[in-house]
Amino acid sequence: MMTHRPRIIHHKDGTRRTIGRQWRRGGSKWHTLAKDGDLPEQRRITADVVVDCAVYEDGCRVASIPPQEALTEARKRPGGFAWIGLHEPEHEHLAEIAEVFGLHPLAVEDAVQAHQRPKLERYGETLFLVLKTIVFVEHEKLTATSEVVDTGEVMIFLGADFVVVVRHGSAPGLSRVRRALENRPDLLVHGPAAVLHAITDQVVDDYLDVADAVELDVEEMESDVFSAAHGDDAERIYQLKRELIEFKRAVHPMARPLQRLSEETDTLIGAEIGRYFRDVADHLSQVRERLASYSELVDGLLAANLSQLAVQQNVDMRRISAAAAILAIPTMIAGFYGMNFQHMPELRWTFGYPLMLGVTATLSALCYRAFRRYGWL
Repeated sequence: MMTHRPRIIHHKDGTRRTIGRQWRRGGSKWHTLAKDGDLPEQRRITADVVVDCAVYEDGCRVASIPPQEALTEARKRPGGFAWIGLHEPEHEHLAEIAEVFGLHPLAVEDAVQAHQRPKLERYGETLFLVLKTIVFVEHEKLTATSEVVDTGEVMIFLGADFVVVVRHGSAPGLSRVRRALENRPDLLVHGPAAVLHAITDQVVDDYLDVADAVELDVEEMESDVFSAAHGDDAERIYQLKRELIEFKRAVHPMARPLQRLSEETDTLIGAEIGRYFRDVADHLSQVRERLASYSELVDGLLAANLSQLAVQQNVDMRRISAAAAILAIPTMIAGFYGMNFQHMPELRWTFGYPLMLGVTATLSALCYRAFRRYGWL
């Protein structure tokens, strides 16, 4: 058995600091010290990552037992199956369960590392489904740095008499799905396939809820862009576009797995539950269509905002040009009379200075009126 020795660092002042893993005296768990060696962090055991583990028979929950015993107990009962929920397990936790349930190492590696694309794979007598979850991030007003959606992952191992669910990231808890199914024995009697459908259906329904919330942000942005007091909203629009792209990355790859579950005949799914997946696939199509329309609208908003900026710049340039033309009149007249010539008209005339001011003001007023008539001012 491999032993882990802590690393001891010797300082110049004679003190020592220990970092790494140490065995707690009088205890039975490894503790990982922080980088500064001061605050120990207790390592999790398998029981810490198990959210719920139960055995079901004829659509009813009959026992809540540890995962290591669940499969054996389920196989003792006709039509029984085990349902295990895990939250962010590490490799040693999932490997312990994988050995009992016969899970494929490649699928276990994907379930531990997370950051997978939605997919459906078959390893022998086990199906492995990866789902991306979406959570709407509440915010008062969309800014250039606002986070609109946050993603998580749900990995599902499906066998003839077990279902193992692994959650990562911001994926919402599935206790509501478990409670809803336990209140519907007529559905739960179909076994692990019913659990797979319920989780998938809940994930897609969450997509619809998030799409509704995102639509409000898109409408708010549209209102801001075309309001009278609009500004430079390009950064906000681009941030919303980035969040929509993240949403689409979670939704679009799910179409193929749902199509396979609804159309292909699989002994682990069955024809009855397969029909339910068609409804889920239809809801996913609705989400994809809405995201496509949102994306087109946001692209249009970005183009409209850039066009408004260009128009505003043209208006500003016209106003600056008009102001420069008006100021050119007194500048020109003052330039004439600033020349150092001895014989210039009206130099010794009493009303010469008021006349020059009057002519300057009259020409400037006529120029201003002409620019106002043409809409430059």
